[in-house]
Formats: sequence, structure tokens, C-alpha cells
Amino acid sequence: MMSAHEALDRLRNGNRDFVARMQGGDVALSDSRRSELPKDQNPFAIILGCSDSRVPAEIVFNQGLGDLFVIRVAGNIVAPSQVGSVEFAAARYDTALVVVLGHTQCGGILATLEALQQPSEKLSPGLKSIVDRVRPSVAPLLKTDLRNDLDSLVRHAVRANVAVSVNHLRHASALIEQLIQDGKLAVVGAEYSLETGAVDFFDTAGAE
Repeated sequence: MMSAHEALDRLRNGNRDFVARMQGGDVALSDSRRSELPKDQNPFAIILGCSDSRVPAEIVFNQGLGDLFVIRVAGNIVAPSQVGSVEFAAARYDTALVVVLGHTQCGGILATLEALQQPSEKLSPGLKSIVDRVRPSVAPLLKTDLRNDLDSLVRHAVRANVAVSVNHLRHASALIEQLIQDGKLAVVGAEYSLETGAVDFFDTAGAE
């Protein structure tokens, strides 16, 4: 396991490489591109995704500095702070698209299923708050035959959780509802495959 000291060194070295790429003529990190960013930003999409280290939105969608307004939280749940972040970007930058991005083999989903199937008092208050927000989307699945097939259960639970988050976000605030009603904002769901790298967009009402 990497120590905190080793992790800090790795981040420092990574940033040095990043700066070297900027100075080396990388188009996405060019001086002209970076010179625009301190003054303002104009992200074309808002991504509400999972904190999982295997799903970095900028890399998954092949985008650069200033392109995406990314909000990450375990289980891609919708809580007040996420709603506020979406409101901020949509109102301040006129960003017209929100993507709720789930992914296969989501740890937040697995933790919730474990908590529901084997209740435990060991969950910290913070983790319990995430599990409690995921619970409504996956609990009904445990009443079906999916409970006998863990792989299928997880696959369906990931999508169900994204769908619930999309619906929650669409009705999360008067501002978001008004922007959607006026055709200025669309909230869609998507799933990233850890196995293939492909993103499957679904529940895309208002964006197509």
C-alpha cells in the first residue's frame, strides 16, 4: 500500500509532468487556452458522477481544461450540495446539459446492497448518509428474482440508481425545473462500462 508521503510525491511529480505538457505545446493545454480560463469558464456540460477513481469524467469523455463542470460524489447521489452546484453552473454559465454518470461495479451500490442484505451497525454516519440515498432505488430490486443473481442485481441497481438521481435532479429545485421547462436545460442518465470504456446514454428526454 502506498504511504501518504509516497502519494504526495506522486501528485507533485504528476503536476510537474502536467506543467511540462503545457510548456511543450499540448493543444488542450496551450498558453492561449489557459490564458482564457482565469478570467472565466464556459463548460458545455455538467457531469454528476461517482467519485470512483476509475471514472474520471474529463478522461472518459476526452475533454480538456474548462470543458466540463464536474461534480463527483460516491454513488452519484443527489444531495443539496450537488443540486446547488448544478444550479450554479446552469445559471452562471448557461450550461444546457447535465449528465448523471453511473458506472458498472459501483462501490456505492455494492455497499448499499450489502447493508440491505446484511444490516450492520458498523456504517459510519457519513457512509450511512450515502447508503440511505441509494437505498430507495435498489431496495425494490431485492424483492425480485434478481436477488438470486448478484451480477444481474448490481447491473440493474446501477441503472436504477442513475434513473432515480436523474428524476430527483429534474425536480430538485424551482430553478432547475424552470430551466428544463424553458428548454434551457436537459438532465440525462448514462452508464460508463469499466470493462469496455464505453458510455451508454439513456433516459435522454429533452436532449434529443
